[in-house]
Amino acid sequence: MATILNIETATAVCSVALARDGKILAWEEANEGMAHSEKIAVFIRSVMDRASLPLAALDAIAIGSGPGSYTGLRIGTATAKGLCYSLNKPLLSIPTLKAMAMAAAKKLNRTDALYCPLIDARRLEVYTGVYDSTGKEIIPVHAKILDETSFSEYKTIAFFGDGMPKFKATLAQNPPIGGIKGGFVWMDDIYASALNMCTIAEEMYAAKTFSDVAYYEPFYLKDFVAGKKVIN
Repeated sequence: MATILNIETATAVCSVALARDGKILAWEEANEGMAHSEKIAVFIRSVMDRASLPLAALDAIAIGSGPGSYTGLRIGTATAKGLCYSLNKPLLSIPTLKAMAMAAAKKLNRTDALYCPLIDARRLEVYTGVYDSTGKEIIPVHAKILDETSFSEYKTIAFFGDGMPKFKATLAQNPPIGGIKGGFVWMDDIYASALNMCTIAEEMYAAKTFSDVAYYEPFYLKDFVAGKKVIN
C-alpha cells in the first residue's frame, strides 16, 4: 500500500490527486488556462492538508509525462522532480494519453471498442494514439492533422480529450462521404487529469517501475517553437 501524489499538467487543466493504494484521498484541479505555476503548489498543499498528511508521508511522486503543452509539462516536471529530490522519493512517469484511454475504457466498459484520446496541439493538429480496452497501444502516440477521413478505418472507437471538439467540428464542416460513422463514440467527461493516474501509479509503484529523477524529461513529442514578438 503506497501513498502517491499524482500531478498532471500536460494541458490547460492543472490537476493534483493524492491516493493511497490507488484510492483517491483528496484532489484539486482547475481549467483556467496556463496558470499552472500559480496553482500547483497551492493544490499540493491543499490535498496534503485535507488528508492530514505531511509531505514526508508520501511514498512516491507520479507525473503525467505528456505529450501536451511544453510550458505545462515543464512546470509539472520541475515540481515533481523538486519534491523527489527534497523528500528522497521515487518518481513515476505515466503517459498522459494512456491514462486517459484507461479512464475512458473503465467508464464506457466496452471491450469491443478502441479508445482514442485527442489532445489539442493547435490548428487542426492533435496529439493522439489508439488503445484497446486493456490499455494496450494499438497505434503509437503521434501528432495528427485532422480531416473528415480521420479514424474512418475503425468500426467502434471512442474519442475524448480537449482536442475532441475540434474533431467533431471538422466532421460537421466537412461531412465524410456516407455520413459520420455510427461507431464513433464521443465522451465529454474524459480529459487529462491526475485522477486518471492513481491506479496506474499504484501498479507501477508495486512493480518498482521508477524513472531516474536526474535524467527524466517529459514526452514533448514535438520541439518547442517560440512565437515571434510583434512590435508595432
